[in-house]
Amino acid sequence: MTSLAHFEALAGSLKLPGEAVIDGKHVPSASGKTFANVGPRNGRILNHIAQCDETEIDAAVKSARRAFEDGRWRKLHYRDKKRILFKLAELMEREAENLAVLESLDVGKPITNALQGDIPNAIRSLRYYAEALDKVYGEVGPEAPDRFSFAVHEPLGVVGAIVPWNFPLHMAMWKVAPALAMGNSVILKPAEQSPLTALKLGELALEAGVPAGVLNIVPGLGAEAGKALALHNDVDMIAFTGSGAVGKLLMQYSGQSNLKRVSLELGGKSPHIIFADCPDLDRAAAEAAWGIFYNAGQVCTAGSRLLVSEAIADDFLDRLLGVARKIVSGDPLEPATTSGAMVSEEQMKTALRYIETAKNEGARLALGGKRTRVDSGGFYIEPTVFDDVNPEATLARQEVFGPVLAVTKFKSPDDAIRIANDTTYGLAAGLWTKDISLAHRAAREIRAGLVWINGWDSCDITMPFGGFKQSGFGRDRSLHALHKYADLKSVSITL
Repeated sequence: MTSLAHFEALAGSLKLPGEAVIDGKHVPSASGKTFANVGPRNGRILNHIAQCDETEIDAAVKSARRAFEDGRWRKLHYRDKKRILFKLAELMEREAENLAVLESLDVGKPITNALQGDIPNAIRSLRYYAEALDKVYGEVGPEAPDRFSFAVHEPLGVVGAIVPWNFPLHMAMWKVAPALAMGNSVILKPAEQSPLTALKLGELALEAGVPAGVLNIVPGLGAEAGKALALHNDVDMIAFTGSGAVGKLLMQYSGQSNLKRVSLELGGKSPHIIFADCPDLDRAAAEAAWGIFYNAGQVCTAGSRLLVSEAIADDFLDRLLGVARKIVSGDPLEPATTSGAMVSEEQMKTALRYIETAKNEGARLALGGKRTRVDSGGFYIEPTVFDDVNPEATLARQEVFGPVLAVTKFKSPDDAIRIANDTTYGLAAGLWTKDISLAHRAAREIRAGLVWINGWDSCDITMPFGGFKQSGFGRDRSLHALHKYADLKSVSITL
């Protein structure tokens, strides 16, 4: 295992990107403004990032539109598109360690998670869509004697991708890869908390041969650059992952501009249900802990509501706490760390407020509850578990986006399903049972876009990802995502 000293030395040697990538060039903001990129590891400024606004967004949109209309990417032979995207994947693989360090510095992610999870998954996503781009077929309609009709998929045009800070490169690739594979031009707006790997991606795309203007990277504040992108009348689609509040704004901006289509992957308050006949309590406890404490709880599908049968509740909670106590909170660049920093001081303070609210509302604090590693200057919270959480309590209703678990007991399977569905969200759910009939019934009755049985987050790029209710609409991952970035055109020929 490589050491902390190795990654610190690597971090010190890297040139941190800070300028936008527009029309194949690295450019500062026209206003000269920058914003401080603060590293959550120690609260220090990493570098300064171009604070782009509507000026740079307009330049990026014009560049993307020119590239789309002249066909430099859209009309490129599919073999050439594949070759370029595979080359980009190779370059990302070459830079994997550097990308992992950038991700760890930017968002406080444990370096081991970035090296073994985020970066390889981003590369796999790119390769998946590069390989799939020539597998999108049209269809032939019913034939009348005097007519031949068929339908074909055509790229939308200019796609704006606005991605979150919790998995910056991985989530970016869920959108950028299928959008490019379908022949669109893309403008990627990274979260202001996590611009580094997106800007590095822009550099690598040019090196791989992605034509200028086809992939533009425009950093900036959400209220400036993000809003300008969503309101631009020459953007055909916004693909967004983030909060429900911003998702609602994006729908308003679509209506206020050109009715661009909007795809939203929003938050969740995902139930993780442990039925009395759980086939493996130790494994379920380990998965439940991983499901909420991975990435310091900053995961849209985090299993933040643990629903446990009264018959096994005390035993299961003991097992869960045993797992949670072994989590190593530490320096994100230390390979042994399994729980790093929260992305920002603001996010840390928000989670701490939820912890205080849970105490005031009568939940029993079973583990954690405090800020830790204060002397580092970074933004850390120890894994936190609350027991006896009322299903109506704030902690059971609102998304914390931090390492805070709400444990609620239930009496019967019907009771568990009712509690699971009693939320405005519907992103993910998990359940553990030996009863195949109960597994099928619960999977059908739970209103969520993803349901995992006897596992948590147990699927990959090959399966659709997205939610019901206020967890959004539209799907990332799988071949379904390709169709999201295309229009369906019907052609009829009179014979």
